[in-house]
Amino acid sequence: MKNVVRLKNHYSPWELERAVARFVNYYNHERLHEAIGNVTPDDMYHGRQREILTHREKTKRLTLERRKKENLRNAA
Repeated sequence: MKNVVRLKNHYSPWELERAVARFVNYYNHERLHEAIGNVTPDDMYHGRQREILTHREKTKRLTLERRKKENLRNAA
């Protein structure tokens, strides 16, 4: 895992503080959390969950429609 705080590798307090800050940023702003619908905590906090999930559903539907058309065309 790229965002792990390894205590044995930090030789000064500021190195550890930087590592913790990077991890917290990753955890809150980049990592998708399954328990809250595969959005980030930041998205959830700012109320973007519904918008994101709606966009994903639309993309999924359009992708499935396109694949179905391609498969029907290839079968003919």
